[in-house]
Amino acid sequence: MGHFLDNNGFLLVTLVQQALLAMSLYFPLAAGQLSLASPGFYALGGYIAAIVGTLDYFAPWRASLGWLVFPLEWLLAAAASALLALLVGIPALRLRGIYLALATIAFVEILRVLSLNLEITGGAIGIFGVPQLFESRWGYIAVFGPLLVCTLVFGHRLERSRVGRAFRAIREDELAADAMGINTTRYKVLAFVIGAVLAGVVGAMSAPFLNTWNARQGTFDASIAYLAYVLIGGSRSIWGPLFGGMLLAALPEVLRPLKDSRLIINGLVLVFASIYLPQGISGTLARFSPGKRKGALPAGEPQEDA
Repeated sequence: MGHFLDNNGFLLVTLVQQALLAMSLYFPLAAGQLSLASPGFYALGGYIAAIVGTLDYFAPWRASLGWLVFPLEWLLAAAASALLALLVGIPALRLRGIYLALATIAFVEILRVLSLNLEITGGAIGIFGVPQLFESRWGYIAVFGPLLVCTLVFGHRLERSRVGRAFRAIREDELAADAMGINTTRYKVLAFVIGAVLAGVVGAMSAPFLNTWNARQGTFDASIAYLAYVLIGGSRSIWGPLFGGMLLAALPEVLRPLKDSRLIINGLVLVFASIYLPQGISGTLARFSPGKRKGALPAGEPQEDA
């Protein structure tokens, strides 16, 4: 087991990391918002961790706090992401559909351009030598793993709560939800903030894991990748981003022996899944589950208030 982790620790942590980033996109989608802003908050969280970990100004903090500086970085990333999500989300979430997607892509690009031109972010070179929490890569499973479990539990409970029902009503028909007395703006902003906080915390955890941070961490390409994770895995359940993120992140490594041909197969998998699994992996599995065949509530239907 130890030999397996030594050889595949980086890949295992990456799979969990990508699943978490897919979940950060899932929460706005749960409220019917096509937001592609997660890479921007991911980059923001990573820069906060990298700056706190390397800037001389914070050296006394690092010396006095020791390893506790890492949870502090996560909290700072969560707070900064929540604040920025509020500032961006309140005006941007007045848009819908593709217009919201374009606005959030512009947000990601603005953060990327800023990081390329600010001295504190290291410009185009980035920040190197970010202090690591663990010496070995697989040790970060002890950090990302509990966050993944907590996010799954939170998402599962949220789906069955009053807030989750409000999200679902907005996703199905925003005008009808508004007519029913649901404060659509408040719930859309809440979903946006939840996704932003998760992405920011994952970024703050990833900077020490990667030991470096630069503007390539938050790009438009990453937005499309996270969206593919959610769509292939299924956007109607918190389990969808988990399946999609891990599958699509592992696929290039599994197909690596095929060299250049793996890109063709990777594309064919995406096309096949889009055509034959329109509800994603989790939606397809739910259709064939015993409870579904017996007429039980489908996955994600509310059963209780949280």
